[in-house]
Amino acid sequence: MSLDSPRLAVTILGSGTCVPSLTRSACSILVEMGADKILLDLGPGTMRRLLERQVTVFDISHILISHFHPDHTGELATFLFANKYPDSSRRQKPLTIAGGPGFPDFFSRLENVYGDWIRLEPGLLHLQDLSGDAQQPITIGAAGLAVAPMAHRPESLGFRLNFPQGRSLVYSGDTDYTENLISLAKGADILICECAVPDEKKIPGHLTPGQAGEIAARAVVGTLVLTHFYPECDQADIVAQCRRTYNGPLIVAEDLLLIPFPQGRAGVAAKQ
Repeated sequence: MSLDSPRLAVTILGSGTCVPSLTRSACSILVEMGADKILLDLGPGTMRRLLERQVTVFDISHILISHFHPDHTGELATFLFANKYPDSSRRQKPLTIAGGPGFPDFFSRLENVYGDWIRLEPGLLHLQDLSGDAQQPITIGAAGLAVAPMAHRPESLGFRLNFPQGRSLVYSGDTDYTENLISLAKGADILICECAVPDEKKIPGHLTPGQAGEIAARAVVGTLVLTHFYPECDQADIVAQCRRTYNGPLIVAEDLLLIPFPQGRAGVAAKQ
C-alpha cells in the first residue's frame, strides 16, 4: 500500500529535538487512518506542521505521548487551548490522550497551571494511563496498539500500531538500546526510531545510527526511519554509520516527509 491511498498515511511532523532549528521541529508524527488521525508526541512546532499538512487540531482523534520531556509534550497545553477557539468550529468529536505510568498526574499538574484554559467540554477529553505491558489489549480507533517500556525515563513507552490492512508501524520514542524495542518492532513494516547523535558521540538514554540499525536488523523490519536528530547528526554520515549494522530500506526523516509503506509486505502482528 502506498501513501497515495487516503486510508493510511504517515507523516513526520517534527524530526528534531529540544534544540531550536529552522528546519526541524521537535518530535511529532501524524498517522492518518481514515477518520482517525493520531499524533505520536507533540513537541513545539507540531500545530504549524499540521496546518502545512492541511490537518487542523479539530481533526486529531488520539494523542500518544512517549514520555513527558518538553520536546515531546511542549505543545500539549497550547493544543488543548486551540481546541476551545473559535466558538463556531471548536472541537466536536472526542479526543483521547494516552501516556505512560503517571500520565494522569502529569496532566493534573498542567491543569494546576492552566485551569479551564485546557479543559474541554464534558465528554470530549479522555485520558488514558498506559501500563507499559505489551500484552495488554488496547485499541486506538480501528488500530490495535501494543506498548513496551523504553530505556529513557520511568514513563517512557514505545508504540506499535497494527492496522486493519495488515500493516504495522512502530515508534520508539526516546530510548537507549533495549531488547524491548526489538521485541516490539519484530516484523513491523516501518520502524520510526530515534537516532539522536552519531556513533562516536553516544550519550545515555539515546540511540546512535549503528544501534538503530542493529535493532532494525534484529527485528527484521520492512523499513527503518531515523529521526530525532541533534545538530551533531548534520555533521556526520549517519547513513554510513547505520549501514554498518543494517542493509535494508532506510529513510532519514525530514519535517513533512511522507513515509511510504513497503510494497508487497505485511508486518507480523505483535501480540495484542
